[in-house]
Amino acid sequence: MGTNTNKNAFASKMGAILAAAGSAVGLGNVWRFPTETGLNGGAAFILIYVLFMLLLGVPVMISEFVIGRYSQKSVSESFYSMSGGKNAWRYMGLIPMFSSFLVLSYYAVVAGWTLEYAFQAAVNGFAGKEVTQYAVDFVNFSSNPVQPLIWMGLILAITCVIVALGVQKGIERGSKIMMPVLFVFLVILAVCSLSLPNSSQGLMFLLKPDFSKVTAQTVLSAMGQAFFSLSVGLCCLCTYACYFRKDVNLVKDATSVASIDTLVALCSGFIIFPAVYSIQGLQPDAGPSLVFITLPSVFQQVFGDMPVLAYGFSLMFYLLLVVAALTSSISMLEMGTAYFQEKFHVSRVKCAIGVTCVCFVLGTACSLSFGDWSYVKVFGMGFFDLFDYLVAKFIMPIGGLLATFFVGWVVDEQVLKSELTNGGTVSQPLYRVIRLLVRYLTPICILLIFFSELGFF
Repeated sequence: MGTNTNKNAFASKMGAILAAAGSAVGLGNVWRFPTETGLNGGAAFILIYVLFMLLLGVPVMISEFVIGRYSQKSVSESFYSMSGGKNAWRYMGLIPMFSSFLVLSYYAVVAGWTLEYAFQAAVNGFAGKEVTQYAVDFVNFSSNPVQPLIWMGLILAITCVIVALGVQKGIERGSKIMMPVLFVFLVILAVCSLSLPNSSQGLMFLLKPDFSKVTAQTVLSAMGQAFFSLSVGLCCLCTYACYFRKDVNLVKDATSVASIDTLVALCSGFIIFPAVYSIQGLQPDAGPSLVFITLPSVFQQVFGDMPVLAYGFSLMFYLLLVVAALTSSISMLEMGTAYFQEKFHVSRVKCAIGVTCVCFVLGTACSLSFGDWSYVKVFGMGFFDLFDYLVAKFIMPIGGLLATFFVGWVVDEQVLKSELTNGGTVSQPLYRVIRLLVRYLTPICILLIFFSELGFF
């Protein structure tokens, strides 16, 4: 079928895979996955998680790929054109598009924290501190009215430059650089972590399933992690897919992206848990505080007699977080940029700058909710928690449900079949299975996640 007629298409298949993988891989892989694994018993949780990656994550991703590549339009216009010009679907498509503003706003705050910690690691700012000081330092920094805004602004500025450069010169080129760097960091850090004393306990936690600890909540948590890990439901992958060439195998690429995402998550576990088990008294279920409070202390304690290794390990780990944060923030910014560029025929540079400015303002509110604006509550939550709650509990599940329902029930079946087989030029023996998942099983799983997140069971 040749290549995509869209002049902004990714130049290569590898570029498309790496860009999509970069969108999926983010702080959730390095932060949320180890947290969920630690809270839910380790290896048994991982096995269930991998199963749901196949039954839930991949079908939603395929749905987003189909919507994006077939229409070659921004998210809202994709839903509109593929529904036969029904305005209701155009408005539905606006939900995930505008949610990208909320996600990038609070995500940039945490991404800014990673950049600050990378800087502290670079200047050896973690050395010589008491264990309790790391918690104090994090609270003081995150509640500061100025410092976090500087780092958040820098992250957004880097993201804006990459998106403004365009699909091939910015997003694709950036992905081809950042994703290999991310994997190099992961491998080096995992090898170092596995060489630590007592690391075998952490390895056992990750590799030896204990199904006696599996509960209904474990299954729901694994299902939710599979969904959130790939960032499906936000429809960022719809936007990237509109730049896919027509000879890209959507099922194969979706499987590749899911495999890369899972590999990054597992490598993060191989980094974090052996390091945690190397210190007496630490537990693998310490939660998000592992990243900014526990791990800086762990690195210094473990390598106390080898300050060069303590310095190198800390710096590489937080640079890893920065890269992971950037790969995801780029896709979020691209989503809004592509929409406004298409809708109002404004230059990509102006659209990228405009969306970045809006996200900086919203992100400022999120950042200040940890300090000077902590008294400002909406439904009992600060801005950061509110944005996170709206996205995680409502927008992502609803977006994923919309994508699968749309592809499974609204889009003409011949369109789906044509996209998955590249117009009949690619054999797709799993077509009927994929369609069954998209129409029935995946939406049911998403509804279970939705109601679970709302506390119904």
